[in-house]
Amino acid sequence: MMMKAMLLEQLVDLRENPAPLKPAELPVPDPAAGEILIRVSACGVCHTELDEIEGRTPPPVLPVVLGHQVVGRVAAIGHGAGRYRPGDRVGVAWIHSACGTCRYCRSGLENLCRNFRATGRDVNGGYAEYMTVPEAFACRIPEDLSDIAAAPLLCAGAVGYRSLMLAGPENLRILGLTGFGASGHIVLKMVRYRYPHVKVFVFARSERQRSFALELGASWVGDTAAAPPEPPDAIIDTTPAWFPVLEALKHLAPGGRLVINAIGKEKGDQDRLLSLDYPTHLWMEKEIKSVANVTRRDVVESLSLAAEMALRPEVQVFPLAGVNQALMELRTRRIRGAKVLQIDVAEGSGS
Repeated sequence: MMMKAMLLEQLVDLRENPAPLKPAELPVPDPAAGEILIRVSACGVCHTELDEIEGRTPPPVLPVVLGHQVVGRVAAIGHGAGRYRPGDRVGVAWIHSACGTCRYCRSGLENLCRNFRATGRDVNGGYAEYMTVPEAFACRIPEDLSDIAAAPLLCAGAVGYRSLMLAGPENLRILGLTGFGASGHIVLKMVRYRYPHVKVFVFARSERQRSFALELGASWVGDTAAAPPEPPDAIIDTTPAWFPVLEALKHLAPGGRLVINAIGKEKGDQDRLLSLDYPTHLWMEKEIKSVANVTRRDVVESLSLAAEMALRPEVQVFPLAGVNQALMELRTRRIRGAKVLQIDVAEGSGS
C-alpha cells in the first residue's frame, strides 16, 4: 500500500528555493519489532525544519520525511509491542529513540544520549499519512486535547516547558522571553497559569507579536534591543539569531540565567558575537544554558500541564500539500502562535 508524503531530497537555501519539499507516494512502512504504525492526523510545523532544510542541524538522512510534532492513531503493532492497541491516540516528539543504557539515559537525560535519534531527521517523520516509532517513545494524548491543539505541544510546548524548568521559575520575579512564536506564546500561558507571581517581559521585533503577547498577559513588551523597566532574573531565547542573545545577556539581572531554546543560529548573524563584551554581557555571574532536545518526561509533563490548564495553543492550520507555504511563513516571521498540518488519509490509501 502507498501513502502521500512531502519529501526533502536535498538541502537548499530557502531564499533560492521556497518549495523544498516535494510531494511523493511512498510505501506505508511496516512496524518492526517493538514498534507501532501510526496513521497521522496532525503534525506541527517547527522552525527546526528550516534548520534541517538549510543545513544548521546535524545532517538529516536524505531523502527524509520531516515533521516531529506528530499526532495520530495506532494503525498496527509490531512483534512484541503491547503498550498500545490499534485505535489508541498517541503523539511523537523530536525524540524518536535513545539507547536506554548509557549514563545519560539512566539518569533521565536521554536527550543527551550519543545514540539519540530525531524524528524527521534520522528517521521519517510526520509530514506523511503514516509513520512508525518504537512504542516506548510514543506518548498518550490527553483526551481533553484535540489533535490540532496537541501537535504543537509535542515540540513548542515540550521544549518550552523544558526551557522554563531550566530557568528555575519557582525563584523568579521576572522572566524574559525573546521572540514570540509557537514556543514563546505557550511558555507565557504556562507561566501565567502555574507561576502567576512571575512577571513576563517579552522582547520581539514585530509589533504584531508584541501586541499578541500583551493579549496573553505579558507585563511588558518591547523591541529586542529595548531596555526593560527592570532586569529579568532569567530570559528564554527562542530566536534563530545571535543578536537577541547579546541583548538578553545585557538585560539580565546579576546572577541571572539565559536559557537558549534553539537548535541552531543563523550563520549570517555570527559576526554579532564579535561585539561580545565581558563587563556588559557576562560579568556579575550571569549564566548561559542551552536546551538540547527533549526527554519523554518533558513531553508527558507538558501535555499533562496543558490538559490541566485547558491550554489551547493559537494555531494556523494547513493541508499536507501546504507545508511549503507554512515553512516560508515561518522563515519570513509571519507568525501568530503555531502552524499545524491537518493530514487526512485519502480513502483507499494505507492499510
